[in-house]
Amino acid sequence: MPKEVVFPAKNTFILSDYQDVPLGPDEIRGQTIATLISQGTELAWANGDDFPIRPGYAAVFRVDEIGTAVQGISAGDLRFCMGHHRSTQQYPVRYTLAVPQGMEAETALLARLMGVSMTTLMTTRARPGDKVIVTGAGPVGLLAAHNFSIGGYEVSVVEPDATRRAQVQQSGIRTALPAMPVDDPKYSRQVALVVDCSGHEAAILDACRIARPGGEVVLVGVPWQKRAEIPAHDVLKEVFFGYVTLRSGWEWEVPIHSRDFVWEELLEGYNNAPQSVFSGFEKAMKWLAKGRLDMGDLMARRPVDNIGSVYSDIASRTLAEPLIVLDWAES
Repeated sequence: MPKEVVFPAKNTFILSDYQDVPLGPDEIRGQTIATLISQGTELAWANGDDFPIRPGYAAVFRVDEIGTAVQGISAGDLRFCMGHHRSTQQYPVRYTLAVPQGMEAETALLARLMGVSMTTLMTTRARPGDKVIVTGAGPVGLLAAHNFSIGGYEVSVVEPDATRRAQVQQSGIRTALPAMPVDDPKYSRQVALVVDCSGHEAAILDACRIARPGGEVVLVGVPWQKRAEIPAHDVLKEVFFGYVTLRSGWEWEVPIHSRDFVWEELLEGYNNAPQSVFSGFEKAMKWLAKGRLDMGDLMARRPVDNIGSVYSDIASRTLAEPLIVLDWAES
């Protein structure tokens, strides 16, 4: 019987049985190799009030079954998807992506977290060569820094935690600062874009203070809870008088897939957006295949058999690595 991770109640983590549903003609299904935990999001879900929750963010699976309408897919292929933590994955093929030949499953999983900030890279007014600051060096922030570095920006990371700053530098991003350099003339009102991945009010205020006139502050990190007693007026003043654009970094601002014009479906609308969620995943996968970033030393691979201990170790910061992969192949 296949298993899946379930949060049945607050801060409770179990493996539960489930049954696969019949395969649709446009779907593929197969055994999960590995899944990636989104630490902040999943712990926030576990601390919520709406249960049960079946969490998950990204998965790589080996194709075993192929729907009758599917073409170009073979049994044994490795595919990436936005899958849950479960023994099998089943998706329409258009919502999966080929894992490049020779790429390890855990490496391919990083495309999902890279995709979170890829939307900001697609939509920002900042241009290569501009100064970009990423605040918060958790998994999303760490990979956001690499997205913009690969894109040709001058990237700095602000992270109060010394261990995380060391991990940023270990990963190849040289400038990791303990606090926002608002009084440093090299940065003050010189930053084209601040990508906040912390969700912390103080970080947002500092970001608005350091952004250049016409610069952007993009909120990628989720403000799960109130962290500071900061009046809204302080932020409003910096935004208004600093001519700052403060906006959401919602990753779903772009469509899942771009779509060509179809005359017969005009009344239902269409999009021919040049960028999409999956085009972002494709970019990330190409960069990973080319070795543009290497997170092997910052990744922990854990078996799923004692899932409660995995989340307990994440919550207690016992796991030093920022990237946590669940190994389903050995379960």
